[in-house]
Order: sequence, then C-alpha cells, then structure tokens
Amino acid sequence: MTDPELTDLRARAANGDRDAVDQLVELAGERGDVGELRRLAEAGSSDAVDELVQLAAERGDTDELRRLADAGSRDAVDLLAELDEEDEAARD
Repeated sequence: MTDPELTDLRARAANGDRDAVDQLVELAGERGDVGELRRLAEAGSSDAVDELVQLAAERGDTDELRRLADAGSRDAVDLLAELDEEDEAARD
C-alpha cells in the first residue's frame, strides 16, 4: 500500500468508514504496528484491541497486556492470569 493510499484509508476511518477501520487494523496487525493499533483502539475499535492483545501475547509483552487489562480488555486479563499460573507452576 502506498503512503497516499494509507493516508486516504486513515481519513476514511476517521470519518467513520468501518471497512477502512477494518483494513487499517489488518494492515497494522500484519506490520506489527502497535502505535497504529493503539490509535485505532483509542478511537473505539475492539478489533484493534484484540489485535494488540494477540501481538502482546506473541511477544510476551506483559507490560502491554497489563496496559490493555487496565483499559478493560478481558482477554488481556485472562492472558495475564494464564501467564501468572504458568510462572507459578514453573516455580513449583
């Protein structure tokens, strides 16, 4: 995707075009663009939040998972609980 196309897509998303938001989430997820995903999540995209949770889990980024959990992501809370259980089991 070219820069002008991306700029157009962002403008469409900002104007409420759901398809544009979905495309941006997909592109940002493919690129691992946490900044773009955060912007989309803050604008209300639950798909962006889901993608952030997935990326954080893949990267083992517990700080990002905590940030997402604090922001209300139930999936992030669940993943953190799983990680805590795994850490506890590894210590035993």
